[in-house]
Amino acid sequence: MNQVLKTKIFSFLKKLISIAILIFAFTFSEIYWSMGSLSERVSSGNPDSSFFDDAYLLSLFTTFILTIIFLFLTLIKNIYLKITIELIFLISVWFFWNYSIFVDRESSWSTYLFKEEIIHTLALSFIPISVLSIVVVFALNFISKKL
Repeated sequence: MNQVLKTKIFSFLKKLISIAILIFAFTFSEIYWSMGSLSERVSSGNPDSSFFDDAYLLSLFTTFILTIIFLFLTLIKNIYLKITIELIFLISVWFFWNYSIFVDRESSWSTYLFKEEIIHTLALSFIPISVLSIVVVFALNFISKKL
C-alpha cells in the first residue's frame, strides 16, 4: 500500500511541476511576444522596474494561480467543457496582464480612452494569445493524459 501511495504522489508532483513550467514559460513568452514593443517604455507605476521584471513577476503569479485552477479542471470528464474553460481562463488572464502592461507603459503617459486601450491591447495581443493559448491547452491535455 505504501508503494502505491508513493507512486501516486510522485505522479501528482510530476504533473504539477510539468503544468507549472508550461504555464510559466508560455505566459512569459506571450507577454514578450505581444507587449515586447513596449519594453523600452518607462513604467508609470514603478519607473525603476524593467519590462523583464514585470514579465517575470506576472508569469510567476499566473503560474501559481492557473496551476491550481488547471489541476482542479483535470477532474472534469467532458473534454470539450474542460478545453473551453481552460481557454477562457488562459485568454482572460493573459489579456488582463497585457492590458495592465499597456496601461502602465503606454496609456498612462497619454490620453487614451478606455475603449482605445482595449482596442490597442487587442490589436497587440490577438495573434500571440490565439496561437499560444491553443498550444498550451493541447499541451495541458497531453500532460493530463500521459502523467
